[in-house]
Amino acid sequence: MNVKRTFGTVLTILGIIGLIYAAFGFIQNSEGAKQLIVFAVLGVIFFFTGIGLVKGTQDNAK
Repeated sequence: MNVKRTFGTVLTILGIIGLIYAAFGFIQNSEGAKQLIVFAVLGVIFFFTGIGLVKGTQDNAK
């Protein structure tokens, strides 16, 4: 089991959840715009970091 690949998958899932939460808040016209922007930015960072870890990690299974 590759720890980097697993961590990348977890980060990607957290990023997707953050982006969905922010999008849902924007659609519902929530009061906390700053909070939603923070969730969106963190979601993007987590998503692209996770994708980078998954793509950049070689599979050494034998």
